[in-house]
Amino acid sequence: MPFDCEALQDGCRMQEVMDKGAGTQGYDPVRNVVIVGGGTAGWMAAAALSRFLGRDRTITLVESDAIGIVGVGEATIPPIRTFNSMLDIAEEDFLRETRGTFKLGIEFVNWGRVGDRYMHPFGAYGQDFHGVPFHQMWLRYRALGGDAGLEDFSMCIAAAHRGKFGKARPGEPTPLQHIAWAYHFDAGLYARFLRGIAEQQGVVRREGRIVAFHRDGESGDVTSVEFEGGTRLAGDLFLDCSGFRGLLIEEALETGWEDWSHWLPMDSALAVPTANTEAPAPFTRSTAHAAGWQWRIPLQHRTGNGHVFCSAHTDADQAERTLRENVEGDLLADPRMIRFTTGMRRQAWNHNVVSLGLASGFIEPLESTSIHLIQHGVLRLIGLFPDRKINPTEREEYNRNLRSIFEFVRDFVILHYKANQREDSVFWRQMAAMSVPDTLQHRMDLWQAHGRVFPKEADMFNIPSWVAVMLGQNVTPDRYDPVADALVEKQLTAALADMRTRYAETAGRLPSHETYLQKVGAWA
Repeated sequence: MPFDCEALQDGCRMQEVMDKGAGTQGYDPVRNVVIVGGGTAGWMAAAALSRFLGRDRTITLVESDAIGIVGVGEATIPPIRTFNSMLDIAEEDFLRETRGTFKLGIEFVNWGRVGDRYMHPFGAYGQDFHGVPFHQMWLRYRALGGDAGLEDFSMCIAAAHRGKFGKARPGEPTPLQHIAWAYHFDAGLYARFLRGIAEQQGVVRREGRIVAFHRDGESGDVTSVEFEGGTRLAGDLFLDCSGFRGLLIEEALETGWEDWSHWLPMDSALAVPTANTEAPAPFTRSTAHAAGWQWRIPLQHRTGNGHVFCSAHTDADQAERTLRENVEGDLLADPRMIRFTTGMRRQAWNHNVVSLGLASGFIEPLESTSIHLIQHGVLRLIGLFPDRKINPTEREEYNRNLRSIFEFVRDFVILHYKANQREDSVFWRQMAAMSVPDTLQHRMDLWQAHGRVFPKEADMFNIPSWVAVMLGQNVTPDRYDPVADALVEKQLTAALADMRTRYAETAGRLPSHETYLQKVGAWA
């Protein structure tokens, strides 16, 4: 999963320009940034902006202890490592403070057909050879009668299935070089951890409930927010991290919402923590049920669970019974209901308000993308940060980019529902029969013909991710790419046999996941 640091570099260059121009005549810089709302989105923004753009600026975060946060996003994808690294956060400190664990991928149960099971790993499958993608080599190998499954050629899956974890030493020629990882962690603890960093970098936190907002009569920009009691806080740029409510982006600016529930009709989730019954596994599990799916996210101190469901096909009582019947370990709280509509704001940045997190949009957490969408929005904002006044062209670029990445995530999540062969419920039959966005249909048609996948600009998941879901849910192409025929059959078979053996042997030598966490000082 590639991560482009161009936005961050652009932000640093912008800082240099602003510093040089600070003394010029008529210079009216953006100096006061107000972040409305805390939680993961607010404190990620506060920590990053104060790290790279905090010099000569006031960054104030407003939150109220009386207002709860959704806070169920506890699983991530690999780019979170880049974000933490940018903030100089040591991995072992981060994991210890957030009770975190490693994540090598997501296991999907009952998604193709009832009883099916596959894993979407973060690392690559095997190794490409002379420009031929590995999955094309494997498709030809299977056509020749080979019996090894695709998952036999993933270092991440080999380790995950054994409950193991490890990393290659720098320069070490080992299959461990093919491992990629993300994290599971307590989102509330992560927000608290980032708060400490942000405040050390000069961010000021203000406790209070915002009851009103004020706009410029000529430009329409938000000029200030008002607290209970009448006190106002002025700002040049506002970040709306107020959750689904969208206090500024929607209530103040009436930006509008683009509804995607006709493709993704899930509208409810029940979340509950349970006591651990075993050592934490290094992967997330997603188990499909009759009208939705259940997550299982293992942390050091507990397990996060939830049932995402469509209320048109099951009611809340039945959804809760399904959740209770399928969790492992004692419940540590009562299940908490969350209602939502899948979609995004028509503009993530409107006037002088930039929305982040749930205020900007929501796509169910099937592929653990919620925190990454926050991260991407923050870093893109740094790259396009306004110096004096907001440039409409830069704002349009931000909105274009955010839309492209939201639509990519939307299509990838829709694929999981569309590519099912379940006959056990009306819900799954309807999802298999639905029309999908043209952008997704084009990808599916390319795959069906010759198993081809062509990454696009916004792809946070690369070729192996699309391959994992397609083949994992029984979508087999009509034929492999003819370029794979250029490989000599005997050499192809021998290379795959050697690769399979090396992955299994390497995984077998790794320490257990928990042992590794303890060894590196990451266990709380």
